[in-house]
Amino acid sequence: MERENLRKVDQLRKIKIERGYIKYAEGSCLIEMGNTKVIVTATVDKNVPVFLKGKGEGWVTSEYGMLPRSTQARILRDRISGRSMEIQRLVGRSLRSVVNLKELGERTIWIDCDVIQADGGTRSASIIGGFISLVECLDKLYRSGEIASLPVTDFLGAVSAGIVKGNYFLDLSYAEDSQASVDINVVMKGSGEFVEIQGTAEKGSFSHQDLDRLLSLAQKGIEEIIDTERNVLKDIINL
Repeated sequence: MERENLRKVDQLRKIKIERGYIKYAEGSCLIEMGNTKVIVTATVDKNVPVFLKGKGEGWVTSEYGMLPRSTQARILRDRISGRSMEIQRLVGRSLRSVVNLKELGERTIWIDCDVIQADGGTRSASIIGGFISLVECLDKLYRSGEIASLPVTDFLGAVSAGIVKGNYFLDLSYAEDSQASVDINVVMKGSGEFVEIQGTAEKGSFSHQDLDRLLSLAQKGIEEIIDTERNVLKDIINL
């Protein structure tokens, strides 16, 4: 099966990241992965959830949404679907895995992910863009003296992989994802440790060997993504 733009089976779509995309946010970026485009912002809130009150610990959380014509057919504005809820929880969990919440202090960082164009991989793009925006936001807190150190413990990347008509593909577009018999989404740290693995057989089942091949593809892709992040954030962190 030939991929769009003659992409190799283990090749990522082209990634573009523009930092500081939104003037008023403490951290922001526009991330493009192929034809998928997401605007991500990071906002500082001086409050924390009730369960953290008085504990001297911060929180990172997320909201995710898609604009009405981000897809081929119009979707309802401000509609929080089960899928959107699942993705925003995934983004929040993933980002918290690479932040020292004690060093953050009693404040919440809100990561807002707005999909302006969807062509597969929106959760991966949201996590990558969320990491970029979060680091930019935390750097501003550090430079202003509001926190004593930059509380980022590692880089973080995410990507999809799947089996499409018998082929093992990295970074699925929507057309590929809609035909996939198996697809997985993987979140991984720069250290190589996994944060989350989501895998589904859309038709039938898949083997341990299938999973190993897909994870190897995803790991290769995330290592390349983290190299991109290192370049984008080279003026802030060097982990």
